[in-house]
Amino acid sequence: MSAKGVAILGSGIFATEAHLPAIAVLGDAIELKAVYSRSNKSASAFARDAQRVLKLKHALDIYHDEDQAVSLDALLSRSDIVAVIVVLPITVQPGVILKALAAGKHVLSEKPVAPDVSKGRALIKEYEAKYKPKGLVWRVAENFEAEPGYRTAQRVIQEGKIGKVTFYNARVVNYIDETSKWYNTPWRTVPDYQGGFLLDGGVHTIAALRVILPSPLKTVSAFASLAKDILPPHDTINAIVKSVDGSHGLVELTWGAPAPSRAKDAGNNITVTGTEGWVEVTRANGVMSIVVKTITRDKDGKPTGEQLQVTEAKEVGIEKEIESFLGAIDGTDDGIDAPRSTLVDVAFIEAALNSGGAPVDVVELSKV
Repeated sequence: MSAKGVAILGSGIFATEAHLPAIAVLGDAIELKAVYSRSNKSASAFARDAQRVLKLKHALDIYHDEDQAVSLDALLSRSDIVAVIVVLPITVQPGVILKALAAGKHVLSEKPVAPDVSKGRALIKEYEAKYKPKGLVWRVAENFEAEPGYRTAQRVIQEGKIGKVTFYNARVVNYIDETSKWYNTPWRTVPDYQGGFLLDGGVHTIAALRVILPSPLKTVSAFASLAKDILPPHDTINAIVKSVDGSHGLVELTWGAPAPSRAKDAGNNITVTGTEGWVEVTRANGVMSIVVKTITRDKDGKPTGEQLQVTEAKEVGIEKEIESFLGAIDGTDDGIDAPRSTLVDVAFIEAALNSGGAPVDVVELSKV
């Protein structure tokens, strides 16, 4: 795989703290050439960080909205940049994605695929009609879909180690206050999109379930509310879910914990139970723990006890999603982060926000 000339569009926390280290790990597979941000100040700060993290001999080229000569359009006109990684506010991204595709660039855009299902559907339709036939690749950077830990849990179930899946649960309890670096991102402080942190962060959990479970999420009945006034419009979802195969589960998502201890002691994880055992995935400090317990049986099929298997996997989803994207450009498509798949994640959150306890068909809602 030859090095690809890439630009990063966005210079915020996630671009700096997550994407730069991942690009550093990928080494010669990617050549970061430029950065775009709305302001010269933020683009310049990112360029300095990139030079340090990537050990660049020369600083990145800087593009911003304060000078038309170095605008986004100017960046996209460069023939040596074949792809862009878009790490911009949720409502800004769809327009930038289409602009980049129209300029002939491959695109990896941060999740969610769009602020809502309607915009996501329109975006996918336009990509598939106008740009995919030209060989352009667009992927949505949903790193949970690429995480080896969740892929390990998926294989455990596919190999039949826990039998037929019967029920499951996912719990995410987070504490956010005014001092959080995430809260102090202006577009998150006053969100102009549905769900606030529930959309921005909640899609991760749904993507993980989508990877792990053997059957698509079909129906959701949920209630959404606002537990903390600083996190409008909603910060909490409690949902009952049914999959196409009849298995069912509970999904609890909140960024509205009243104190850090509520999040710390919540037991945040995903657990899937089957007829022959269960698998649990827990994230902590950049590492995933995958616990598998299976029933042992004697020669007559009678239960004799349980067998425990514990494995750990480092969280490297961002590296893997960028690697997958570069592979897709070269013609090796592993299917990770396809826009149609990630639309399901937005559809689930949208359905849960609007359910009011009534069942909503997620499969129907996420159709393109």
